[in-house]
Amino acid sequence: MAEQSGVEWSKIARRIRVPLGFVFAVLYFWLARPDWHFIGIGTLLIAPGLLIRALASGHVRKNEALATSGPYAYTRNPLYLGSLLMGIGFAIAARSWWIGVALVVMFIAIYLPVIRGEERFLRERFPEFEEYADRVPRMFPRVTPYRSGESNGGEFSFHLYLKHREYNALLGALAMLAALVVEMKVFHH
Repeated sequence: MAEQSGVEWSKIARRIRVPLGFVFAVLYFWLARPDWHFIGIGTLLIAPGLLIRALASGHVRKNEALATSGPYAYTRNPLYLGSLLMGIGFAIAARSWWIGVALVVMFIAIYLPVIRGEERFLRERFPEFEEYADRVPRMFPRVTPYRSGESNGGEFSFHLYLKHREYNALLGALAMLAALVVEMKVFHH
């Protein structure tokens, strides 16, 4: 029964994560009290988060092959790791503990169940996932790259980056940083 409810919540979490993100954005700008110093510190996490996401998107061929190259050789979930780094960076840039708390709650309540659901799918689809999961951590990267016995086209593909529209993360981050600067200048002198 607990397994079934976990599967159901995973499906619900997957559906609500994007709309919830828009609600969170409104809350974010309402609570944000940015200044240049904190925007700068936050950007030090946002930039590597964007880079990790970009590299990961150029290595994943969804539903076709198990991604084990590039960032996937270090962590099973580089896209979520990149998003987490970006989230922490934006929480710092906003200079609000409430945003940090909301970020942690959203990650635990929404993203962990989504990750577990995706892992169930990968286990069913790719028999080699079990060995990969035994050797590569779910979130926080290992120090040395995992090397699978199978080649999965391990080079970065700019075509995949474009196909997955990962540039939207960069555009969104730049828009949010610009909005923080506007908020700082207009509302919080």
